[in-house]
Amino acid sequence: MKIKTILVTGGAGFIGSNFVPYFLKEYPNTHLVNLDKLTYAGDLTNLKDVENLPNYTFVKGDICDRKLLENLFDKHNFDGVIHFAAESHVDNSITNPGAFIDTNITGTFNLIDVAKKHWMDAPFKVKTGCENNRFHHISTDEVYGTLGETGLFTEDTHYAPNSPYSASKAASDFVVRSYFHTYGMNVVTTNCSNNYGPKQHNEKLIPTIIRKAISGENIPIYGDGKNIRDWLYVLDHCKGIGLVYKTGKAGETYNIGGRNERNNLYIVDTICSILDDIKPASRSYKEQITFVKDRPGHDFRYAIDASKIENELGWKADENFESGIRKTIDWYLDKYNS
Repeated sequence: MKIKTILVTGGAGFIGSNFVPYFLKEYPNTHLVNLDKLTYAGDLTNLKDVENLPNYTFVKGDICDRKLLENLFDKHNFDGVIHFAAESHVDNSITNPGAFIDTNITGTFNLIDVAKKHWMDAPFKVKTGCENNRFHHISTDEVYGTLGETGLFTEDTHYAPNSPYSASKAASDFVVRSYFHTYGMNVVTTNCSNNYGPKQHNEKLIPTIIRKAISGENIPIYGDGKNIRDWLYVLDHCKGIGLVYKTGKAGETYNIGGRNERNNLYIVDTICSILDDIKPASRSYKEQITFVKDRPGHDFRYAIDASKIENELGWKADENFESGIRKTIDWYLDKYNS
């Protein structure tokens, strides 16, 4: 059996570093080449379990470097691409939107255009011979904007991004879509809800709550804490990505959500209650909760209808929030106490 060689971009980031070990274990006849720029959000220590495997290769580099991409495609003759690489911190997009435009839009264009030229324009291939060369674009539910107290995002929801981050991801989604409709390229896109779990960067909400709590610092919560997100355990997301990459229909978008709507007050209260139980301090961790000024353009509510991937591909989240957050807290306590 021919070993499939797949380019994974951003594989040292939060979701990517959970996906790489999962995919290599699930599909051992795959060679993954992980291209990551190793910005502040990338951490190779999260990939120690796979770094010496013969079917794993790490390359430090930037998807904005088109020449590098061309060289990698020439060298490895990739069968597919799974594209995680992105600037993803909303607060950073407010203060430095240019980096998000460069990486998320221009970088995605470079990547899919090089893939298209390699798979569809090369003289030794015919245009119809690229059915097995798949480009999987990983995106976010933030492209849909914000919801009121009711309703769910579906694959047919109109895009209405409200931050430079979500606007840049929406643009990248449209770039990928255009390569299907214009060139017939084999693309799929997945839009996920808020991920949580092991290996997430310290800046994000749940790691921040845990870290601040056990260090005795104030736990900052934006605004009134009533913003709602649909929380998705990262390994469940990885399973969905693998399923869509393998069996999704070309040109389609699949929303992946955990069906776990929780507001930030519930998140911080739950984490503090668990910490009170397993790592008690002199006072309840809840006394450290502090409300801070809300960020600009802070969407009120996200919630995904995952019916399409559930009904068409048979995916279902294994974790609810209460089971997933226990595993997450245990992982971070090991990290912060080591």
